[in-house]
Amino acid sequence: MRIAVACDHAGFPLKATVVEELHALGHDVVDLGAHDESPSDYPDFAEALAHAVAGGQAERGVLICGSGVGAGVAANKVKGIRAALCHDTFSARQGVEDDDMNVLCLGARIIGPELAKESLRAFASARFSGLDRHQRRLDKVLAIEADTAGEGQCR
Repeated sequence: MRIAVACDHAGFPLKATVVEELHALGHDVVDLGAHDESPSDYPDFAEALAHAVAGGQAERGVLICGSGVGAGVAANKVKGIRAALCHDTFSARQGVEDDDMNVLCLGARIIGPELAKESLRAFASARFSGLDRHQRRLDKVLAIEADTAGEGQCR
């Protein structure tokens, strides 16, 4: 699988571990930066990664920032992205199997390298189940995303 990886300066120390683990698992990695620990802004990298995934240049993505929260918020602004912060293997697997999550967010200041690798393995090996209840829920999420006419209004 082709997996895009991006981080800001806070995520940079964990990125090497992520890239190494994905290569070890046999995945093709697209490294979208950051390439050093110089101060940078997570929205820039989240946007680049989200567009790479939504545009088909990668099947999935891994975003890393200090907490993982900001990168996930930014990535989810791009149509077609279902990013989630996961610091455990159950959520990383279940997010794909049940919710068709396509971007895993990690907090480099929160999660250690070994748990990050375990979470990556769970994320990368999982597949969307397509079960009726999961597809029904995903369809509702996609309908919310597509409904731009009622922006800011309750249904």
